[in-house]
Amino acid sequence: MFINAARIYIRMKMMEEAATTQVAWVLSYVQGGVAEAWKDNLLDELAKGESEVKLSEQLFTKIRNDFGETSEEERKIEQLRTIEQGGRTCDEYVQEFKKVTRGSGYEGRPLIEEFKRGLNGVIRRKLAEAEELPTTIGEWQERAVRLDRNQRQSRAEERILGRNAAHPGGNAQPRGGSYGGRGGQIMQRWGDNRGGNMFNRGGYQPGP
Repeated sequence: MFINAARIYIRMKMMEEAATTQVAWVLSYVQGGVAEAWKDNLLDELAKGESEVKLSEQLFTKIRNDFGETSEEERKIEQLRTIEQGGRTCDEYVQEFKKVTRGSGYEGRPLIEEFKRGLNGVIRRKLAEAEELPTTIGEWQERAVRLDRNQRQSRAEERILGRNAAHPGGNAQPRGGSYGGRGGQIMQRWGDNRGGNMFNRGGYQPGP
């Protein structure tokens, strides 16, 4: 039970801490769903001095009155029904899903359906379109991870190819350079010196 575990920890580790610190520590473990909104409301009341909660025991009483004592299995089920992959890799989603699954009592088809629900839509659709569907939760997780990895690798390669296509030649210059380069300077000197001397030997005089 959460309340019993929190009470024991406070007695062992936090008895010298201020009451407000103990309350804040307990609230830091109130997370997810309705509980998160409940905590936000209570924090707002505490900040305004409108809450009767001053001590950790008063907080425990309020938690018990507002939520009742929920079993570990019920808490796990609540987490299982709300967990989603979101922006994480499928590897990360699978690891959290496995952690939440332990002690939830879920197994078989219901467990598979909860796993599928939390997957990103693209991954879920591609898995559903496979000729042979996975039959166990382990197979679903393995295929989802592999597909997610392949998609992420493909997108990374596309970004690299896109950058190369946008700059196909880079900043490379022809080996001979432009007339402003070394080769051009040599040709210019040749024209100024050798060519000019040749014209002068022939008696050519430039006009005015």
